[in-house]
Amino acid sequence: MGSLEASIELIGDPQEPILYVNGKRYILPDGLAHTTLLEYLRGLGLTGTKLGCGEGGCGACTVMISFFDNEEDKINHRAINACLAPLYSVEGMHVMTVEGIGSRRKGLHKVQEVLANTHGSQCGFCTPGFVMSMYALLRTCKTPPTEEQIEESLAGNLCRCTGYRPILEAFRTFTKADSFLYWDDSAKASGVAVNRASQGGKICPGTGRPCDCGPEKKTGCCSVQEKPSEIKDRGELIFPPELMTRKVQSLVLKGAGDLQWFRPLSLPDLLDLKKRYPDAKLVVGNSEVGIETRFKNLRYPVLIAATHVAELNAIKVLDDGLNIGASVTLEKLREVMHACVKDRKAYEVSGCDAFLAQLKWFAGVQIRNVSSIGGNICTASPISDLNPLWIAAGAVFTLVDDSGLPRSVQASDFFIGYRRVALRKGEILASVFLPWTRKNEYIKEFKQSHRRDDDIALVNAGMRVHLKEETGKWLVSGISLVYGGVAAVPVRASKTETFMQGKVWDKSTLEGALSELQKDIIIADNAPGGMAEFRRSLILSFFFKYFLMVADKLQQDENVQHEFSERFMSAADPYKRDISSGMQNFKTIVDGSAVGQSIAHVSAELQVSGEAQYLDDEPLPPNGLHGALVLSTRPHARIVSVSYREAETVPGFAGYFCAKDVPGGNDIGAVAHDEELFATNVVTCVGQVIGVVVADTQYAARAAALKVKVVYEDLPAILSIEDAIEAESFLLKAPRVLSKGNVQECFASGKCDHIVEGTVQMGGQEHFYLEPHGTTVWIQDGGNEVMMLSSTQAPQKHQYTVAHVLGIPMHRVVCKTKRIGGGFGGKETRGFVEAAAAAVPAYLLRRPVKLVLDREVDMAITGQRHAFLARYKVGFTNEGKVMALDLQIYNNGGNSLDLSDAVLERSMFHSDNVYVIPNVHIFGNVCFTNIPSNTAFRGFGGPQGMLVTENWIEHIAKTLGVPASKIREINLQGEGYELHYSQVLENCRIKQVWSELKSSCELASRMHEIDLFNKKNRWKKRGVAMVPTKFGISFTTKFINQAGALVQVYTDGTVLVTHGGVEMGQGLHTKIAQVAATAFDIPISSVFISETSTDKVPNASPTAASASSDMYGAAVIDACNQIKERMRPLMSQYDSFAKLVMACYLQRIDLSAHGFYITPDIGFDWKTGKGSPFSYYTYGAACAEAEIDCLTGDSHLRRVDIVMDLGHSLNPAIDIGQIEGAFVQGLGWVALEELKWGDKAHPWIKPGYLFTQGPGTYKLPTVNDIPIDFRVSLLKDAPNPRAIHSSKAVGEPPLFLAAAALFAVKEAIASARAETGLHGWFLLDTPATPERIRMACVDDITARFASADFRPKLSV
Repeated sequence: MGSLEASIELIGDPQEPILYVNGKRYILPDGLAHTTLLEYLRGLGLTGTKLGCGEGGCGACTVMISFFDNEEDKINHRAINACLAPLYSVEGMHVMTVEGIGSRRKGLHKVQEVLANTHGSQCGFCTPGFVMSMYALLRTCKTPPTEEQIEESLAGNLCRCTGYRPILEAFRTFTKADSFLYWDDSAKASGVAVNRASQGGKICPGTGRPCDCGPEKKTGCCSVQEKPSEIKDRGELIFPPELMTRKVQSLVLKGAGDLQWFRPLSLPDLLDLKKRYPDAKLVVGNSEVGIETRFKNLRYPVLIAATHVAELNAIKVLDDGLNIGASVTLEKLREVMHACVKDRKAYEVSGCDAFLAQLKWFAGVQIRNVSSIGGNICTASPISDLNPLWIAAGAVFTLVDDSGLPRSVQASDFFIGYRRVALRKGEILASVFLPWTRKNEYIKEFKQSHRRDDDIALVNAGMRVHLKEETGKWLVSGISLVYGGVAAVPVRASKTETFMQGKVWDKSTLEGALSELQKDIIIADNAPGGMAEFRRSLILSFFFKYFLMVADKLQQDENVQHEFSERFMSAADPYKRDISSGMQNFKTIVDGSAVGQSIAHVSAELQVSGEAQYLDDEPLPPNGLHGALVLSTRPHARIVSVSYREAETVPGFAGYFCAKDVPGGNDIGAVAHDEELFATNVVTCVGQVIGVVVADTQYAARAAALKVKVVYEDLPAILSIEDAIEAESFLLKAPRVLSKGNVQECFASGKCDHIVEGTVQMGGQEHFYLEPHGTTVWIQDGGNEVMMLSSTQAPQKHQYTVAHVLGIPMHRVVCKTKRIGGGFGGKETRGFVEAAAAAVPAYLLRRPVKLVLDREVDMAITGQRHAFLARYKVGFTNEGKVMALDLQIYNNGGNSLDLSDAVLERSMFHSDNVYVIPNVHIFGNVCFTNIPSNTAFRGFGGPQGMLVTENWIEHIAKTLGVPASKIREINLQGEGYELHYSQVLENCRIKQVWSELKSSCELASRMHEIDLFNKKNRWKKRGVAMVPTKFGISFTTKFINQAGALVQVYTDGTVLVTHGGVEMGQGLHTKIAQVAATAFDIPISSVFISETSTDKVPNASPTAASASSDMYGAAVIDACNQIKERMRPLMSQYDSFAKLVMACYLQRIDLSAHGFYITPDIGFDWKTGKGSPFSYYTYGAACAEAEIDCLTGDSHLRRVDIVMDLGHSLNPAIDIGQIEGAFVQGLGWVALEELKWGDKAHPWIKPGYLFTQGPGTYKLPTVNDIPIDFRVSLLKDAPNPRAIHSSKAVGEPPLFLAAAALFAVKEAIASARAETGLHGWFLLDTPATPERIRMACVDDITARFASADFRPKLSV
């Protein structure tokens, strides 16, 4: 057996480690084994590839790797996550980034072009990842991809802005082999119309354009036999010829901290390395080791890449089964299993069917492309989706020791403890044997998670049974029932298996087995992960589903009639999602040259090509440093001591700064200065900033920050709203109160035929903007000026806070923001903390400092949407007319006030939603708790207030036994109605919106169809709900309703606009450009929107409250009108704007103007509780139809219809994108996204810690969660006299309409409960996760573990 060094000698002189990136050859230096591909690419200046999460969960870092497979004699293309891929893992490959496939200068690739043109990019931060996922799919497919393939390929990419629909519609173009989109642009530019696709050509999966080569040809752009050239037709990069002939070599390389990286080529070499380094970690996809080193701070001194060991990459189809090498990737396994299913007898591949079904929902394509089966097995995760299946299917693992001696171990004997397997020292897993199934042998997979796509399991299972006929009865000959997520290792239900052996597959066996299974697998009440009742129910539910599925299969295969009614067989139906579709209905009202047109986002082409720059893409100025925060690890404690002595030993360390180093004031805050920049004596939450470390690299800064030692003395902590109420722990000096009429008198008068009471609680929501918080600060002019780039919605707040902390006047601080990768309110205030923290060392050291938060830090410290708790008492008549409402409402402010006061106030303003309530009393307060301060989030308390309202509306409906839609309709407000805070409604169109939606969504007929479906199906239920909304437009704090803009006209007739608003994907700059173009009657291409900067437009209000288009648009119009008034004397003399401008210039007419706008006729007095806080209201309504699986709690939306009143839309395409994006974000809030804190409800989490700190544990909606049928309409002929060009604000109002999905799910649950005789009102907290849905669908299974009124735990 040769050593690794010997193997290097065998291939001749060692070659330089190389990598091709976008056609350019790079020699990889030694010493970078700790570096990810993403870090390397961004170091090359290829910043289109983004860092969104660092754990392969968001897809923003997607790139395509290409490599030549000598065995198959072909080039393979794969999408991967660059954030997880070690740099050396792609040695000898070609990496394509978004910059490599197209640019504005060289021409966009069709993938980029179609995405830009169909409004598929809003903030743009996630866009390059989507582009590269689609591009890689096209390069992989031999024929045009199917719609299903496209949706599956995008499952590993998250978007927080668009709602996914326009992205899917853009990419569906590529399902057609012939398309008008494939015109040859170069020919068209020459005046020659050539459409090669129409001439019978094929679409090249490499270029997305027609080509002449097909599967029968060996030359052309689809072939590997290309002429050596760096680029080809229209800049499309070819696979580097060198990589097709270059011999693969072993690698011995190093990294930081004495890390060693080996890449052997043969099994003997790998075993020799394992012998020399018995504790070395084997890596293939790095999806586990990468997480451990980044997030758990584990260090492995030796890593052995098993990616190129031929023996471990082999997969053989044998007569008795599949033999799979341990390094075979999950995606390769899928491909082979698909072929086996196609080629072999159906009964032989039951195991393959189960694995394929499980792999479909296993991570994203990017992870499956690199993760190996051996890594997945040996990680021994208790929630592994595949390990229970290996055991159930009777798989055999072949292990090899360092002497080459193999031994076989049954999969059932391999897992021996938490993350421990039966590998002896020096052994590796070499291969897995999966036997074919026999006739009448059935294997089935099960998995339930928070989210269907790309999510870890809560409980999973693999089940197998073999049935034999004896004396006319089908008996159990062999059975395996294996569960994951229930213990430290996969667990076999051995007692249940024994019970079933030899039994007939009938109802009596099912009932007995369920009883055995309940006793067989026990989950303790305090089990890690919580949800004990739900997980227990899943154990039985999975088996129940399996039993019915086998009974159905037996009936199909052997004509054995089962005993179960057809109503029950829905339990056996597997989930299959239809292809999603959308419909948009609006009337275009063009005003002038640009307003009213569906113009694409002005930065769309920059974003799809990766050329759009965000904070972290900007190069750090020379001599710059990176910052990392030192954070509290206690929810409430006294700081005893802080030592940074160990941090000083980290190479590159440049300093530690804390409260004593602050030149100015250490007191900060959004409104009240009730926070400390750096904690001094006491910390009041986990994640509070204690200090900041700066170093020459981000890697060094992180490492040094972890070495700062803080000693604490713990103090009592308040961790929930209920705890705060009990302790009278509030942030307001006095509670807020709104009143109308006399509630108590109404209750006592007899006018109310019914009075009901209830409690509503809802969890918070993480913003999860794809671009984390970040700031770069540097000093100019010898310390006289402080410059700052920030990812913020409020540059003025950053300017003010930094000036205050440094003790200098504001006019010496400039904050600039080009664009931000999403904000949603989360970047309105909390970003000033890291801005000020970076400013202190930058100012004192006179060196630039960049501080960008890692995703897990961002989520842990920057606050979320407020959790709310409300208690209501409502009186109403027999007809359903609401007479009186008494409401107490509390939000969880966290450890400082921030904007919680204003959030509470808006929730109180919106606590009527759209309903007439003659008598109202609302009491509100903000709770102080020991969690990070919560903050603004899209809707700003309005959705929470309206959700409380819709809960008691539903309560009324259930009490009266009528549809909730009827209660809503008879209580709708109308023109001239006086609200509970004295504002009178003008131009109220909610009844018109409601009527149009009710008609277009065919509510009555669908309710009838759903009723029929529910009668026919016991275990699948559907529900439909229609919900309205009314959202007030304006900041509720009067002075913030002001806006400024600077308009400058240049002598060539072009216009530069600078305004105080921030572009964060909402299309603000696009709309402002349209407004300016229309004002001057020029093309929109003649208008450019500059960066937002405090030295151009001073004292700007935050970009928030959905009011920015209104306010900044009006300010721009004011400035344009000033210039036009000066031009007026010369206007009639010139036939073009450019000539007019030059004439004005020559006449010394000022062509620059500052515009200003204040929102008129608004104001509110909390002392009297009266006023008009809003300029106008945006109205909307949605109808949602949902389907649930009563046995698992799984749900999906079959159809959603939305009608919005947006006046005369400034840009219908942008506005519809905002509606869809807001709805899907709202869907996350009501149905998916659950924050879990270390509180009384979750004792398995450390006190005060946020458990859900990244996409691995916190689940956003994906492309497969959006409504299957998504229809959006804008109300026609509904001008708004209160805003520019008769338009209306759109950003926040649609979010609440996702409540229709919540109540549709609740209607489906009600149908399930009715099956067991439960017909009354019941609680369903938000988010309505599978746990809450399943436990509310009370049946014989849940009754074994919980009462009918069981309420799953929630962090509130």
